[in-house]
This record gives sequence, C-alpha cells and structure tokens, in this order.
Amino acid sequence: MLIVLLAGSMLPLQAGVNAQLARAGGSALWASGISFFVGTLTLLVVYSSLRLPWPALHDLKATPLWAWSGGLMGAFFVTSMAFFAPKLGATTLLTLIIAGQIIASLLLDHFGALGFNVHEINPWRILGVILIAAGIMLVRKF
Repeated sequence: MLIVLLAGSMLPLQAGVNAQLARAGGSALWASGISFFVGTLTLLVVYSSLRLPWPALHDLKATPLWAWSGGLMGAFFVTSMAFFAPKLGATTLLTLIIAGQIIASLLLDHFGALGFNVHEINPWRILGVILIAAGIMLVRKF
C-alpha cells in the first residue's frame, strides 16, 4: 500500500514537470511524447537488467485489441495533465482526476468489467462520489 501511495504522490509531480516541459517546448503533445520516450527507455533498462523473459509473440498476438489501448489512454492522460496543470493548479487538477477515477471505478466494479470483481453501486458508494464532488468545489472555490 505504501508503494501505491508513493505512486499516487507522483501524479502532481508529473503534472508539474510535464507542464514545465510543455512550456519550454511549446506543446503539451511534445512534452507527453518526451515523457513516454524517457519512460519507455527506463522500463526497457529495468526490464532488461532484471533478466526477465520476453513475452512470446504468439501470446501477444492472442491478446484482444482493446488490451492494447492502455498506451492511448496514458497519452491522453499525460497530455491532459501537461496542458491543464498550469491552468487549474495541482490541487484542482488532481481532485478532478481522482473524481474521474472514482466514477470510472464505480462503473468497472459494478459491471465487473475488464476482469474486476463485481461490487455493485450502492448508496454508500454514491455518497462517496458526492463527497468527492463537494471536495472539488471547496478546493476550486478556496
């Protein structure tokens, strides 16, 4: 859980870093591309240094097409953060991101989509989303 908390703390840092890169390069798309390039190189080095086996090509071919869409989602996410971070500020940006994550998570859990266990939407979960929305309004106003 500590690692997940640490990973979550990286989101506002990443938004600020990529926003600076976008400012310097003149484009959030350019900054996102550089971010993914550096990330890809880092992952290749780490993966290779751990001497993990490379996946078999026939296993990769058997993967459904939608399973490859994570990179598209990541590109949209990183570009959006780089573009909106200077306009919204770190707190508003992240509260909106968290709200979007919670709403999408509610739906994924409710329907058991993408391999998640089913956890139906109930009044307590809806109250949680309402409280997050109230938090966004408070953060935005003050």
